[in-house]
Amino acid sequence: MRERIIRAVAGTFVLVSILLAIFVHIYWLGLAVFVGINLLQSSLTKFCPLEYFLKKGGIQ
Repeated sequence: MRERIIRAVAGTFVLVSILLAIFVHIYWLGLAVFVGINLLQSSLTKFCPLEYFLKKGGIQ
């Protein structure tokens, strides 16, 4: 369940970032870059900050 939530949150952040870049300011693409770097880091180190918070929140 946690992995589905993590993927949904990451996808939502990327889509929102793209929409904000189109309609507000191009610098919002930095959010998409941050999410991408975090996903890459998480795949290499097996540590995901969102998973840590979900675990603390009691999400199985």
